[in-house]
Parts: sequence; C-alpha cells; structure tokens
Amino acid sequence: MTTSQSNLASLSRFIFRAPSWSTSVAFAIFLAAVAGIGAFERPDPLGTWRGVLFVGRDAWEGIFFIGVPTVVASFATTWVDHRVGGRFTHNRSSLLALVCELVIVAMLTAAATIAYLTPLGQRFVFDVLIVSLASVFALRLLVIAAVSGSRLLVAAVPASIQTGTAAVLLFIYSGTLLYLEIGGPLFDALLQPYLARPEQAPAELSSITPDHFLLLGLTCALYGLAVWGFLYIVDRPWRNSLGISVLDFVGGFIGHIAEGSRELENFFEQLGEEAVVPVTVMAVRTPAGEEKARWVLPMIHPGPMGEIGGGNLPVRVADHADGLAFPPHATAGHDFNLVTEREVESVVDAAARAYDRLDYSASATRGVRVDAGEATVLGQSFGGDALLVSSFAPGFADDVEYAVGLSAASEARAGGLRDVLLVDAHNSNNGLDGPDLGHVTPGSRRSFDLMGAARDAADHLANAPRGKLRVGTAWDETDWVPEDGIGPLGIRVMVTEVGDDGDGHTTAYVLVDGNNMEPGLRDALVDGLVADFVDEAEVMTTDTHIVNTVEADNQVGAAIDEAELEAAVRDLVGAATEDLEPAEVGMATERAEVTVFGNDRTETLASHANAAVSMGGALALAVIVSSLAVSVILFFLTGA
Repeated sequence: MTTSQSNLASLSRFIFRAPSWSTSVAFAIFLAAVAGIGAFERPDPLGTWRGVLFVGRDAWEGIFFIGVPTVVASFATTWVDHRVGGRFTHNRSSLLALVCELVIVAMLTAAATIAYLTPLGQRFVFDVLIVSLASVFALRLLVIAAVSGSRLLVAAVPASIQTGTAAVLLFIYSGTLLYLEIGGPLFDALLQPYLARPEQAPAELSSITPDHFLLLGLTCALYGLAVWGFLYIVDRPWRNSLGISVLDFVGGFIGHIAEGSRELENFFEQLGEEAVVPVTVMAVRTPAGEEKARWVLPMIHPGPMGEIGGGNLPVRVADHADGLAFPPHATAGHDFNLVTEREVESVVDAAARAYDRLDYSASATRGVRVDAGEATVLGQSFGGDALLVSSFAPGFADDVEYAVGLSAASEARAGGLRDVLLVDAHNSNNGLDGPDLGHVTPGSRRSFDLMGAARDAADHLANAPRGKLRVGTAWDETDWVPEDGIGPLGIRVMVTEVGDDGDGHTTAYVLVDGNNMEPGLRDALVDGLVADFVDEAEVMTTDTHIVNTVEADNQVGAAIDEAELEAAVRDLVGAATEDLEPAEVGMATERAEVTVFGNDRTETLASHANAAVSMGGALALAVIVSSLAVSVILFFLTGA
C-alpha cells in the first residue's frame, strides 16, 4: 500500500453505519418539538396550567411545521427514488432528512438571534428560512445523486420532497393564498378552507408573502445549478482518466461502509482488467490418507476492504479444505485485488484442480533460515518442492509487488526446486506512517534482497539431507473479533519435525488471521517460540481485509494485549507439537483467470480520490459563498 492508497483507505474513518430509520425519525420529532418551543414561545397570562398547554402547543407546532416535512421525506424519498431507478434505502433516507432538519434549525436559530439583536425583524428570519430550504434541496440533491447514481434531473425529484413539503405547509398556514386575490363562490366554499388556514398557525407566519415562494423557486434553481457545476468539475478528471464517474465510487463506498451493500463491486468491475494468477496448493496428509492441513496461496491481494472483492478470501479458501486450512498472504499488492466476490470462485476452482494432481512425498528437509540484506526467508523442502516464508522484520514492510514475487519464485526454482509456495509473512509494519509504507516494488533494493534470499534458500534446500517427516496442527478461533484486528480464522499453527521421533528438527508456522503486525510483535513471538519450543519459527498474517471495514490501520497487536496473543500462540504451538504424527506432503500449481483492479489502477484511483477530497472542500466553499452571494442579490432585486 502506497501513501496515496493509505490516505484513501483512511477516509473510511469518517464513515459510520447509518442508524435505523426509526431512530432517525424519533430524534427528528424530538428535535422539532424542542425547536417549536423555542421558536413559538408565548407569554403565559393565565397561570401555570395554561402555560403547560401553551408549551404543548408550541411543541406540536414545531413538530408540525419542522418535523412533518422531515418525516414525509424520511418515508417518501426511498419510495420515489426507487420509482426513478435509484437505490436509496430507508435508513439513509431518514438519516439524510434528519441532517437536513438540523441544517434548518441551526440556520433559523442563528437568524432569530440576529433578528433579536438587530432591527432586521421577523421578515429576515423567513428570508433565512427560504435560504435554508433551498440549501436542504441542494444537499439532498448532492447526496441522492451520489448514492443512487441517478442523473441530476432525475435525482431532483426525490431531493425536492423535504423542501416541497415544508413549502406547501407554509403556503397553506401563512394564508399566502389570500394575497393572490382569488375570489368566487367555488373558491370561498371549496378551496379557501383547505388552502388558506392562517388562523390555525402561529402569528409569526403572517410575515410570509408570495414573493417568498418565488424566491424559494429561484434559489432552488440556483443551488441546483451550483450542485451541477460542483459535480461536473469534480467528476471530469475521473471520466477523462478512468472512464468512470466519481459518483459511482462515492455511492458504492458509502453503501458498503454504512450498510454492508455490494454496490462498490459494480464500480470496481468497470475499473478492472483480466489477469492470470498462479494458485499454489500444498496438502499435508497422514499415510492413511487423512488430510491434516492444506495451504492455498493464490497470487492475489485479499482486498480492498471488508468482504468486497477478495477482502474475505482467507475464509472462502478455508471453507473448501478438508484439513486445517492455511491461506497466507501472497506476494501481490492492491493492483491484484479481485473486483468482485464472484471472482473468488475462479480461484477456488484452480485450487481444486491443483489439489487433484498432487504427488505426495514423505521426506523433507529441516527448516532453514536465510538472510539477504533486509530480507529473511524461512524455507523447508518437501520432496522436490518447497515452502518459503519471506519477511522484512524487524524492518517495516507492507505488500510485495506481484512482479517481485514471481521473480523471487523463479529464482528459487532456478536453484533446483520443482515447485515453490512463496509466502509474504506480512508481519511487521508501522501502520500508515512513513513515505511509502514499505511497499516492495520492482527495482528496489528490497526486491533484490528478496530474490537473493529465495535463491540462497533454494540452493541450500536442494542439496540438504532429507529425513522422516512428522506434522502436527492446532487451531483456536479465539474470542477476538475483527474490530480487535483478528478475523474469523483466528490463529492456526503447523509444526513439522524432521528426523528421529521426538528428537528431530522442529519448525513452527504460525498464521494469524489479521492484517500485518505491530512493530516488534513478530520478533517477540518468534524469539519466544525458538527459546522454548522449536528450532525455527515464523509468524504470518493472512492480510485479511475483513478487519479494515472502518479502520484502515487495524494491525494485529494494536487493539489486543500482546501478552495475551503470545500466550495463545505458545499454547497452540504446544498443542501442535503434541499432535505430531507421520505425514506426507504434495504441492502443485494451477493458473486462474480473474478480473483484478489492474496495473497502476489502484494508485490512479487513490490519487484521484485524494485530489477530489483535497480540492473538493475548497471548491465546495467557493460554490457555497458564490451561491449565497447571488441569493442576497436576488432578495434585494425582489424587494424581500
């Protein structure tokens, strides 16, 4: 992950799950009642009991004139939006209506304070009301267009519900119809009693005149034009560079984080490109044919977040193993994120094909560790194949590029190995700090360190003596949850012993279902295991992105006590050692055709998104100030 990618991922901290529609509506009604008491408070000439009645009436008027438009918008927006092809949910609709109510109350409170301290009077308050209703329309238009993916003119229909409902109530209860001098028996008998009811409304509403509604229409049109200009400017770079709309990304991103929808996958499908990726399988079984463990390593990245794309790939892979599944992190970065969860099926099918043609061997070498520059590789050969686990600990590193991993595996095969399962241990990083977050790219010094370590390990393993193999496994789902940085696969351990029973060389492989580790944690775990249990050890993470739904930085050890994790790992290694029994291992590789983000697409997407965020704030402020300035001119021209 590069700096721009981490900046994009960190934006998820601003997103929260939308509350249920009932919660939003209840709070909106309460807020409207409080606002009504403050706005329509009357003197009490007749004592406490009548005062209570007045307060009750004030609260009711607040609910009626402020809360009713919010409630109508909460329920009607979703219905109307779906009818015009949108996908706004009830929870989003209610939350948006509540936010808009807050905008109206805040602006009216400020206007009332200014009117009280200055000679501007009640009419100024209703002038601000017009601006607030138009602002609500603009805000709703922007959000609905972004989330529903509708064209602006289409989105204007559901966006106008809250403003339109408020305008209708104000028109009827202010008696505005009486200003229009419409007469006649039909009007007096049928229309006036229903469309002109000023006697049933607070006296303050009498300050509203027909020109207020004219201004409301003009201001809404002006603000709608401003929203179109804002979206056009922000969206243009996306369409020119990526051929997609920023609104698709925003809508999908919010939908996934706020409600767990899969709208974001539709966006990624437009972005993706075809790729061929190796899928390597290593199975461990007893001589009787019972599978003890299955390692599955597709060279893709388990992202981008949550369960979108391949974010939950480790669990999906584990579901198809007979023995204890080990889905470690491959040497691939975010450019090799799967665009949809459906793509996982291609990976699973390739793994099944590889499993069907495994040839097993009961001989193995001892586990050996090779260092080259900053890279370290723990390797062990089974038959003519090898398991290699790479790490840059105690240094900080994130993902290893796809091309670097392919080159390192080729170096290992050139050293005399038949097939190689090359794991990126992904076990030491300093979060989102630093200029490049330790990304191992082609041409970097670290890439050559990794290739050199892989070649040296292969040279050693190809010529190393082989002995009888025993394998033991253990697993604990743990009580930790994704918010703690631990996914549903928990902690998995495989211990190998090569040599005489009970006196052979032992190697422990620990896999934690998480996304990287806090600095120093891997070293503490490995040192403790080597000191008390085994001869060699390595700790890996799956890089599952199910732990990164809300926090971009949620590494193993950040939220949980390191001593508790160390105790859990030690217990499991002890259990796996007790489980040691004769075993044989087979390894094979197949290729899967999948759709991934594509070369440099992730970086381009992240750069565009970060640019939109950085310039969007300033642009939005400029649009708001300009729109307000034109609104003031309109008010002066119309004499409001």
